[in-house]
Formats: sequence, C-alpha cells, structure tokens
Amino acid sequence: MARRYDPDRRTRIIDAALTVIAADGIAGLSHRTVAAEADVPLGSTTYHFASLDELLVAALRRCNENFVQALRSSGLFAEEGDAGRGEGDTGQGAEGAGLAEGAGLAGELTRLLDRWFAGERGAIELEYELYLAALRRPALRPVAAEWTTEAVALLSRRTDPETARALVALMDGVCLQVLLTGGTFDAAYTRVMLERIVAGGDA
Repeated sequence: MARRYDPDRRTRIIDAALTVIAADGIAGLSHRTVAAEADVPLGSTTYHFASLDELLVAALRRCNENFVQALRSSGLFAEEGDAGRGEGDTGQGAEGAGLAEGAGLAGELTRLLDRWFAGERGAIELEYELYLAALRRPALRPVAAEWTTEAVALLSRRTDPETARALVALMDGVCLQVLLTGGTFDAAYTRVMLERIVAGGDA
C-alpha cells in the first residue's frame, strides 16, 4: 500500500501534544499518548520528534507564536510612532504628550490582559505550564527566552527597550500571580502599576 501523503502531520502532532498537556499536564505527555490523540502511528511521532524535549520545544514555540500574534493584532501598534503626536496636540507640550502616551499604552496593555483572562483560562494555564517547564528542562530555556525577546521588541515600538522589558516582566508576574493563586485579574491595579513603569521610563 502506498504511503499516504500527509504534509500537515507534524502540525497535527504538535496540536495533539498541546491537547494532551492541557488535559493531563506534562506528566501525561508521551509519544504514545500524542500518537493516540493525533490519530497517527506511533512511529510518526518519533520520526518528527525524536525526544519529548523536541516535542515540548515545538509546543512552546507554538504558544509563543500565538502570543506574539495576539499582541500584534491587539491594535497596540496600529499607529506605531504616531501615538500622542497628532497635529491637534499642540497645546499639550512634550511632557503632557508623553504622559498621555504612557497612560494610553498602560491602558491598552491592561485591556489586552483583561481579554486574555476573560477568554479561555485553560489556554493561558497551558502556555505557562510549558513556559515554567524550562526550569527543569534546559532545552526549553532558549524558546522561553524567545517569548520575552519578541514581546520586548514589539513594545519597544511604543517606548524605550528598558521600559518595554519592565512592562513585560510586570505582565508576566501578574499573570503568574493570578494563575498560581487562583485569583482574579485586577485590571485597575495592573493599569496603575503599568503607568508607573511607563512614567519612570519617561522621567
């Protein structure tokens, strides 16, 4: 029998790995459980991913890509470089324009986080489970670092790189705190803290 042409098999295996991890955690991940979820022969999973670390790297990278895409499509960069500098702002002054832009950026980031937590919480938990797995799996650390690098690069279009890194660190910490304590996202508090970081960067 001729071998079936299946160009999307690798993608389906990654999707299946994410499904398994979402249901049973990383402890439930194996080539066998992923093959069963993807409905492919066991040999296909080991062909595309020789080790579980390789599969986890691919899964974490997929999560990174999803996050970066969400950030790009959030509207934060629709008018990059122009925010707070329109012709109608002539009476505001440079300092006032900077404060307005900082408050605007903090508000937009807060709304973005609010949308994430209002959506499928399981998806956020999945992303952070993979992210934190880098603590014990060195192979995941470069991919985990890619998340920070990509987010900082995007936010640096709206502020300086140092402030962008601090914003990402705060957002990361807020998400972890909410997820690990089972609490709720405090949008008002988060916005104030983000505004303080942006104001410090403009000082």
